[in-house]
Order: sequence, then C-alpha cells, then structure tokens
Amino acid sequence: MISLPNQHEPYDQSLFTGSFYFRVDDANALWLQLKDKATVVYPIEEFDYGMREFAIRDINGYILQFGRELACS
Repeated sequence: MISLPNQHEPYDQSLFTGSFYFRVDDANALWLQLKDKATVVYPIEEFDYGMREFAIRDINGYILQFGRELACS
C-alpha cells in the first residue's frame, strides 16, 4: 500500500529511495492510460533483459515502474 501523510504516519518528505516495480498483464494498455496523466520517467520500451516496461513518478516523487516479460507479450 502507498499512502498519503495521515494522522498515524505523518511525514514532510519522501523517505524512500529507489523504485517500486510492478509486473502487469498488459503494459501497453496501462501505458496508454497513464502516459498523459503522470510525469513520465521513461516511456514504454523493450529492454535487452526481456521486459517491455515504462516508469512514471507519483505525487510523492516515487518512481513506479510497470513491465511485462517480452515472452508473454
């Protein structure tokens, strides 16, 4: 779960460094849904290590990566 600051866990800035990686069923469809609604870190592309993926930055500055194995595409 990713949450906003609240009465139980207040904070003034991002505390995590790194990224969250999500394996998804359809990276292309998700890319089309998110690309114009978020800050893009890198657009959807295929990588030599066998993934088709993209990354966005969320409102707290965290990098969220979404990908699918090329063999599954």
